[in-house]
Amino acid sequence: MKSFKLFKKISFLANLGLIGTLGLGLQSCNDLLTENVVSRIGNDYINTAKGLNDATSAAYSTMRSWYGTERGMNLTIFGTDSYTNGADGSWKFMNTYTTDFDTRNGLLAEIWNDFYQGINTCNAIIERAPTVTGLAESVKKQRVAEAKFIRAHHYFIFTQLFGGVDLRLKETLAPTKVVKRSTVAEQYAQIIKDLNEAIPDLENKSRSADYGRATRAAAEHLLGRVYLTKATSSAKAGDDYAKAIANFKNVIANYGLTLLPNFADVHKQGNEMNNEVIWSIQYTRDPLTNAGGNNAHVFFGMEYDVLPGMQRDTENGRPFKRYMPTKYTLDVVFNNRDVDSRYKKTFKDTYYSNKPGTYNTSFDLTKKTVTFALGDTAIFLPGYEMSDSERAKKKYQVLVPSRYDERIFPAINKHFDGGRVDRTQFEGGRDFIAFRLADTYLMLAEAQYFSGLKADAAANYNIIRRRAAWPGKENEMVVKADDLNIEFVMDERERELIGEQSRWLDLARWGNLIDRVKKYNPQAAPFIKAHHVLRPIPQLQIDRAEGTSTGFPQNPGY
Repeated sequence: MKSFKLFKKISFLANLGLIGTLGLGLQSCNDLLTENVVSRIGNDYINTAKGLNDATSAAYSTMRSWYGTERGMNLTIFGTDSYTNGADGSWKFMNTYTTDFDTRNGLLAEIWNDFYQGINTCNAIIERAPTVTGLAESVKKQRVAEAKFIRAHHYFIFTQLFGGVDLRLKETLAPTKVVKRSTVAEQYAQIIKDLNEAIPDLENKSRSADYGRATRAAAEHLLGRVYLTKATSSAKAGDDYAKAIANFKNVIANYGLTLLPNFADVHKQGNEMNNEVIWSIQYTRDPLTNAGGNNAHVFFGMEYDVLPGMQRDTENGRPFKRYMPTKYTLDVVFNNRDVDSRYKKTFKDTYYSNKPGTYNTSFDLTKKTVTFALGDTAIFLPGYEMSDSERAKKKYQVLVPSRYDERIFPAINKHFDGGRVDRTQFEGGRDFIAFRLADTYLMLAEAQYFSGLKADAAANYNIIRRRAAWPGKENEMVVKADDLNIEFVMDERERELIGEQSRWLDLARWGNLIDRVKKYNPQAAPFIKAHHVLRPIPQLQIDRAEGTSTGFPQNPGY
């Protein structure tokens, strides 16, 4: 979205009081004030045409607190069946669920604060838009619709993470201690109401001319996911799956969205604006307007940069080695690699030497030394236990699964960012794809499966699976209605969406987070407890509420 490049203008919210919701965010307020040149714009600014537009951009900017960030990744990738902790990082307890994961967790406080800033900005837009002059009525309606989309999105994330939160629908002009926890049912009712009211006034297309704005397609995709999640919640209703199906079918049929022929192209750098993308979070290459940047590129990498023939570069990434795939991921999810191309196209299997020379081998001891010219293969990950005799014939090191550890393991390709200014830059500039059509198909098929419409579900799964097949293997990828079960549903989502900030939320809504972590995540298995299906309410929120824990109770178990 072009207007999103004006993020330096969002600090006018500080003087509108829009960052004071629930008594949080005072430090964030100060940070914004010190880094912006427009921080003294007054309360009336939002009542102008330009102010309303800038407020909408500011509301969108709070999406950057969740997508492509360490907080969003840790809360969706860690502590699942598919990823466990790598060697580095101070947040391993978010994977292992030890007692360090408590109410003082800084990442939870940040997302709580940032999303409530966004919600309060949306509340201001919704309330003030009717009196703004200088904007066409259709534009004002669209801005209100976008605000309702953003508010619904934030409350939906909150509901999945925390259960009941403070359902605040009016603009808060100053910090307040008067808060209460609403019910999950009340929150779902409001989320659905916001999205239903937003859809008619959003742009009726798959992609906004002002790229990055929510469209009807994005809102219907989100609404479908809301119903799919609600269907297994305490607020479930008998028609949730039917309503999910209707919304997903609308997205597929009405907006000209198409699956890319090649799965590898969906996340190919430079191709972020493709026909499969329904909605994405906008980042830039300008450090002044990129907030903290899209950081997803650092978390999934292995420690290639200290291995023979290699040094750190922008192409292969800054390897934080935070997330290591579990054996379940490698051996079960991606077990059909001769037919299904998604393993090969998801994981990086080859590193080319950028530091020529002769070296002693490190992990592949089938040869004593290796010698590389620039661009020679230095490391190859075949994904299976290549025999010692076969490995010995190679002029490079072969990293086999039995040698994986918390430092060296398969890294995923989806988030690499070779456009950073240098090899140390943390703030990536790639857009983060939040909603895409393949996920729409998967959720449609899942809703149909749980509705007993297995033939319809199989047909939609097969659309995704044929795209994923190696050429000539399409028929081998076809599944029949009788092949479907919950294990297939879970595995297929991860084959397609691994690393895309979905897994923890999926396991939580399926109701099997605890069982799956105990079964497949050995680091977390001894510590995860029943109460971990919700995250702890940030202690700062409880301390600043009227009546503290009586006025705003903590989730059980924390």
